[in-house]
Formats: sequence, C-alpha cells, structure tokens
Amino acid sequence: MKPIAIVTGASSGIGAASARRLAAEGFHVLAAARRADRLAELVAGITSAGGSATATTCDVTDDDSVAALARVADELPDAVTLLVNNAGGARGLDPIESGSVDDWRWMYEVNVLGTLRVTQALLPALEASGTGTVLVIGSTAGQTVYEGGGGYTAAKHGQTALAETLRLELCGRPVRVIEIDPGMVRTDEFSLLRFGGDAARADQVYAGVAQPLVAEDIADCVAWCATRPHHVNIDRLVVRPLAQAAQHKVHRVSTG
Repeated sequence: MKPIAIVTGASSGIGAASARRLAAEGFHVLAAARRADRLAELVAGITSAGGSATATTCDVTDDDSVAALARVADELPDAVTLLVNNAGGARGLDPIESGSVDDWRWMYEVNVLGTLRVTQALLPALEASGTGTVLVIGSTAGQTVYEGGGGYTAAKHGQTALAETLRLELCGRPVRVIEIDPGMVRTDEFSLLRFGGDAARADQVYAGVAQPLVAEDIADCVAWCATRPHHVNIDRLVVRPLAQAAQHKVHRVSTG
C-alpha cells in the first residue's frame, strides 16, 4: 500500500518537481493540472524512474472540475494522506491606480478560491485517512507587500489567512496544515505568465541573481514537511535564496 499525495498545478515548475520528489519518497502521486499532455509526460517520467503516479486534468477555478478530481481520488485503492495546493500564479506588475481588475480577479480565483475548492473537496478523504496533511504553497508575498504587486500580494495574503484559519478550525482532528512560503524561485513559467509571455521582461526579474531558488529546492521542502511524524506540524516554512535577504533586498552581481 502506498499513501496517496495529490498535487495541483503539477504540469510544470514547483508542482511537477514536487510530484517527482513525493513519488521518490514512496507516495502514489495523483498529479492534477489543466494540461493533459504535460501530465502524461510527468507520469511517464515518474513511472520510468520506478515511482507510482497517475494523472487527471483539473482546473481549480471550476467547481465541476474539482469535484471530478475528488471522485478520481475516491476511486484510488489507498488512503489520501497529502494534498499539495500548488496551483496559483501572478499576472501583471502594475500599480494599483492602473492595475487590471481582471488580473486581480484571476489571481484571487486561482490562489485563494482554488485552494479553498480543492481543500473542501479533499478534506473528507484526508480526515478519513487518520493522518491527513493539507500543504499550501504560498509565497513571501503573503507576508510583505511591494510596489506593483498589490494584486498578487493581496491574493497570497488571502491564501495565508485561509491556511491559518483552517489550522485553527481543524485543531483536534487528524489533519495538519502546513504552509511553505518561497521567495525568489526561478521556474520556466511563473514570470512569463506574470508578464504575458514577455521573456525579456521575465528574465529581468532574475538578472544578476547568481543562484535563485529552483523548483527542486521547494520540492525538497515539500517532501521534508510531508514526511515528518504526523504529530509534527510545520506551521510555516519560509525559504529564500541566499541572495534575497528580504522581499525588497536582493544581491545582484553585474552581468555586463
């Protein structure tokens, strides 16, 4: 028997890296995301490495899609013990006076309401396992605001409030709630999405940063938190690259 870990946003970046790492730790991973082709490639890689994984398409902004994810999980033979709420993202870096309402709405829908939908749908199975864990991939943006980041920081503050409230409400029940808040992580898609596919602008985010975090660094944190004895709850793990002392303080070297 293998404990089941469900990872949302598993088609790329931190989600894909976490799926691979959790499979290596002995979980059967149910990888969920919108892009079926990416999920198929991920599952093939996990199984070829000796791990166990299946995939299902899921849009965390859609009630019916999330309900279908829960049904797929219910049909798996073993207990669902871990949910990694990873699906999320940022759009735009505009000041509040000119920010797009549609971008703000999308960020809240994906980061906050997506986490809410999936957690509500999977919580019965997690509790029934007797050793459930809800793990939320937040951000240091959920602790500190910065110019141009109003929409994203508002959404990530909301996600943090959700995790902290859920932990209070589940006190005394066999489900722990863990939040991992990464700082600067260089992945293939996060900044590209934020800047509407503008690769040059996305690259500027990391310009001069010798070693930003990568997805595998966060996957390592996910695996460590998830594999602690169940009575150990890592309430919040904040992880930044050495070059980033704070949200606004980043050491950059000349690239000229």
